Amino acid sequence: MKILLTGANGYVGRRLLPELLTAGHQVVCSVRDRNRLGLDKSTLDLIEIWEVDFLTTPSFEKIPKDIDVAYYLIHSMSSSTTDFDTLESKAAKNFNEYANAIGIKQVIYLSGIVNEDKLSKHLQSRKDVETILYQGNFNTTVLRAGIIVGSGSSSFEIIRDLCEKLPVMITPKWVLTKCQPIAIRDVINYLLGVISKEECYNQSFDIGGPNIITYKEMMQLYAKTRGIKLMIVTIPMMTPKLSSYWLYFVTSTSYKLAINLVNSMKMEVVCNDNRLQKILNIKPITYVDAIKLAFIKIEQNLVISSWKDSISSSQFAPNFSEFIQIPKYGCLKDHQMRKIENVENTLLNIWSIGGSRGWYYGNWMWKLRGFIDKIFGGVGLRRGRTNPIHLDNGDSLDFWRVLLANKEEKRLLLYAEMKLPGEAWLEFRIDDDNVLHQIATFRPKGIWGRLYWYSLVPFHFFIFAGMIDNIIKYKS
Repeated sequence: MKILLTGANGYVGRRLLPELLTAGHQVVCSVRDRNRLGLDKSTLDLIEIWEVDFLTTPSFEKIPKDIDVAYYLIHSMSSSTTDFDTLESKAAKNFNEYANAIGIKQVIYLSGIVNEDKLSKHLQSRKDVETILYQGNFNTTVLRAGIIVGSGSSSFEIIRDLCEKLPVMITPKWVLTKCQPIAIRDVINYLLGVISKEECYNQSFDIGGPNIITYKEMMQLYAKTRGIKLMIVTIPMMTPKLSSYWLYFVTSTSYKLAINLVNSMKMEVVCNDNRLQKILNIKPITYVDAIKLAFIKIEQNLVISSWKDSISSSQFAPNFSEFIQIPKYGCLKDHQMRKIENVENTLLNIWSIGGSRGWYYGNWMWKLRGFIDKIFGGVGLRRGRTNPIHLDNGDSLDFWRVLLANKEEKRLLLYAEMKLPGEAWLEFRIDDDNVLHQIATFRPKGIWGRLYWYSLVPFHFFIFAGMIDNIIKYKS
């Protein structure tokens, strides 16, 4: 069967893709930029790639043919605090035009549980997308999930950050709201189970795990599972905006995602029925078991995808490829070069930079810069990295984004996502003479950009020289 996978480089999409391939399906991955897909060559050889931006006017010149089923996994919640609902509706309408032209038989949409009379803007947006998809000339199947629990999911990572960092929490009253968390593996099973299942055509189903609990109980169960002592004090006067700032500064989430999540956390997301569970004969695992499975993946460095690797989790523009070519004119540079003897060890050190490893020199200064970035609304350092030794194009890396990670060419290129009066790149490259080039490039915007760079030149001298020296010396 030929399947179109939209949102192929998103959290759910990257989990779903290997399962579809294992089941023997032909898969067409739709992405805005193929360089963002971050798949190994063996997987790339098995799929087709369709570059398309569903927010632009449809063009039917290079559309895929003979698609049987499409997954609609496009969400914009973390890209804006104001107009994400407009963006989601626009994307859905454009998708309908493509789907009608292609002749797709079934569209499967992963939505949110929308059983409350009054919905948050986020959940209302999901419901509006459902309505739009039902207007297409295809059979629509909607799966409505609440909190998805798995290694790298935004909900899991937020709870993990809170419980691991704060032994005592003063929380807003929305922590008493009920929800029905579901493990990512069960979400994948449901998504696979409804393929071409006629009794699921033009139907909406709630999917959830066996536990109906409050957010407070979710944190308490997490702490108990991890053997952490936790005290939670709930107060009624914390506003949604204050709650959003609280999540933003304590966890790795972006402010855009934090405020949209907080507004939705006031809504109960509990299943009204379990019809699909019976139809597909699926027995979902418990919330505690989902936590345990997530940590097995984390401890074995097998986290396939993370919400933090999404472009919409940052300040980054969607036109990813435009930044790969480092500008030559109007830029300020710091270029360090060192002859190296052990290329393999140096490459491993480069590919392990950031996250828990740190930046090899002056880590307290990097942390201070990350804290300042958070203060001014940036991403800070808390995103870390998904895997301690592996990098893909498009991965988040502290307050950088990986533009190019090519071990064969011995080149790693990063783009800064911190708040800056300009644009910044950091490149590591080993040439044919085994010379390591470490190049920091800054393209300033106006006089403030130049003042920013020159004010940091004394620090750059020590930081960049120390970093390249320690990258060579560090024994992995």
